[in-house]
Amino acid sequence: MAKILHPLPMLIIGLALGFAARLFDIYLEELGSVFSEMAVWILIGTLIAIYSPTKKRAAANVFCFCIGMLFAYYLTAVLTHGVYGRAYIIGWTVFAFCTPVLAPLAWMSKEKGKLAVILRVGIVAVSVLSSILLFDRLRFFDLIINAVLVYYLFFKEIRRA
Repeated sequence: MAKILHPLPMLIIGLALGFAARLFDIYLEELGSVFSEMAVWILIGTLIAIYSPTKKRAAANVFCFCIGMLFAYYLTAVLTHGVYGRAYIIGWTVFAFCTPVLAPLAWMSKEKGKLAVILRVGIVAVSVLSSILLFDRLRFFDLIINAVLVYYLFFKEIRRA
């Protein structure tokens, strides 16, 4: 796992998932719906951050992952003559450029203390609220994604070197 949690592999994984997410939109509608919402990306970004060895590495890893994902997704959309809105591009880009601040906070959520608990609750709240406010409601897959998020934030022990 430690070899994967570096910026270059995260960029490559982001590129692969961005490409896959766009193909899901085209060919697998249900998976396209899952990967078009924020909850799954919050989960993936949180997992990358909490398993990163340091806060700085968490910031770099999550940023590279998100930039790779966005680049591949929208490049694939252009190449497949897909429909995509400027507002989505701006929104996801703003989200990606916020990750160098958000990822260290996610990393800190696995520390001990009250601040860590507040951060955990905040991450889950943002994930749930993003589904409701941005995508109208919680769907079944949102419940599963958020249950996994709760497990990793509140119950799974993370060992860092």
